[in-house]
Amino acid sequence: MDKSEFLKSSPIVAIIRGVKPEEAVDVAKTMYEAGIRIVEVPLNSPDPFTSIRNIVDALGDKMIVGAGTVITADQVRKLKDAGGEIVVSPNMNPEIIRLSKELDMLSYPGIMTASECFSAIEAGADGLKLFPADVVGMGFIKAVKVVLPKKVPILAVGGVNENNMQEWLSNGADGFGLGSSIYKPGMSLDQIEQRCKTILKQL
Repeated sequence: MDKSEFLKSSPIVAIIRGVKPEEAVDVAKTMYEAGIRIVEVPLNSPDPFTSIRNIVDALGDKMIVGAGTVITADQVRKLKDAGGEIVVSPNMNPEIIRLSKELDMLSYPGIMTASECFSAIEAGADGLKLFPADVVGMGFIKAVKVVLPKKVPILAVGGVNENNMQEWLSNGADGFGLGSSIYKPGMSLDQIEQRCKTILKQL
């Protein structure tokens, strides 16, 4: 399956912030079995590149695995070396977007304004991450999509949960990056499975 097709089949990026390398594969497998197809290890997690490599080795043929909080070119290269395929950033840095595309990875930069949206698309971004979504507001997506290219998806990240996902979707969100509503350090695998299933029912 083409990498971009994963986003269409399961428009949830599971953000497993704080996961440790020794538990990363079990967490990712649990999420996969529940229906999640994209997992992101934020780089402020313990030894994130080892966790990413462990997940890629175990599930790389079934899931898209990447990193979040990617803000430097060195991090992009390390992610590529670890087998990661999706670069998610909290900000919009054209250098990071262009390097990600040069290395054949998906690029999802953080945006808050229409100007950032267009700059990200011009640099080659595969999609846009509205962050922090709850601060910017749902109306932004509906308004900005009037002028953006139709093929560019927007993921809402920040403050999204099972109680408001439908409203975000009705305002034009194409998917979500979900952190604490789907995973927190210390959760049991059963809890993670139930959280994933609850979330996916809202799509």
